[in-house]
Amino acid sequence: MRDISHKAATLRIATAEARLKVRPETIARLRNKDVPKGDVLEVAKVAAVQAAKSTSQIIPYCHPLPVDFVDVAFALNEDTVRISVTVKAVYKTGVEMEALTAASVAALTCYDMLKMLDDTMEITLLRLVSKRGGKSDYRNKFAVPLRAAVLVMSDTVAAGTKKDQSGRLIEARLREEGLAVEDYKIIPDDERLIIDALSRYADELQMDLVVTTGGTGLGPRDTTPEAMAKVIEFAVSGIMETLRAYGQARTPNSMLSRGVAGVRGKTMIINLPGSKRAVAESLDALFPGLFHAFAMLRSDEHPPDPEQIEA
Repeated sequence: MRDISHKAATLRIATAEARLKVRPETIARLRNKDVPKGDVLEVAKVAAVQAAKSTSQIIPYCHPLPVDFVDVAFALNEDTVRISVTVKAVYKTGVEMEALTAASVAALTCYDMLKMLDDTMEITLLRLVSKRGGKSDYRNKFAVPLRAAVLVMSDTVAAGTKKDQSGRLIEARLREEGLAVEDYKIIPDDERLIIDALSRYADELQMDLVVTTGGTGLGPRDTTPEAMAKVIEFAVSGIMETLRAYGQARTPNSMLSRGVAGVRGKTMIINLPGSKRAVAESLDALFPGLFHAFAMLRSDEHPPDPEQIEA
């Protein structure tokens, strides 16, 4: 199985379709519920729901996941039973295999219950109709790359006694996400220097995103939150709530971070801890959902959220 422990749980939705070709007279018997084994479609519906919940026991590399909803619909055409299954779950991985497994089991259940009446039956289709809720829904869709800067606040790194790892990790991840990293800077844990650097990024360079690392703890030189209070025009509390909740599920120390996220002008500024591991986890929690913020900052109208668009 693939390691998905770094992923955040989001609403996942998938719809799959299967088709069973039968004789026209078989369709008539289905409509009239005139089948010796009972109500075929009701049994197939129950089988599909059970299959969706049991997919990880059937397909080896599927993760067990909490299925929140399964909808099974049938359409009877002249010589075809069309089966549509929609599965929803709030989890770290998609539910397309659950939908496909459910649709296939529904088709097989119909086949089993009808085989004594129709020896011409054929499952002619099994396909994924749609899926959403994963990373691809929130990918970077900006034609012109967003401009970013990385600011490292550390007395020891600035003095050259310690090598920066967190800042370089941020820089690499931002580039991986399609951002243009135009500046990378190291300064000591000095409140005045932090204020000046952040103000310059927002006011003069007009960066889209500034990500800082360091100075968010409880030490006497951890002054990043205090500097941020004098720089940003308003806080975006939900970002840090998300980062701390994500981190707390992985280490009990996340609650001690005092990092702040906020906006100055059109620039989003986000404070990450100094720890390399904490930075990596924070970036996993930030992307790709953070991209929605820049569309909002650039427009008076909020763009549609993929989670609010009905399938």
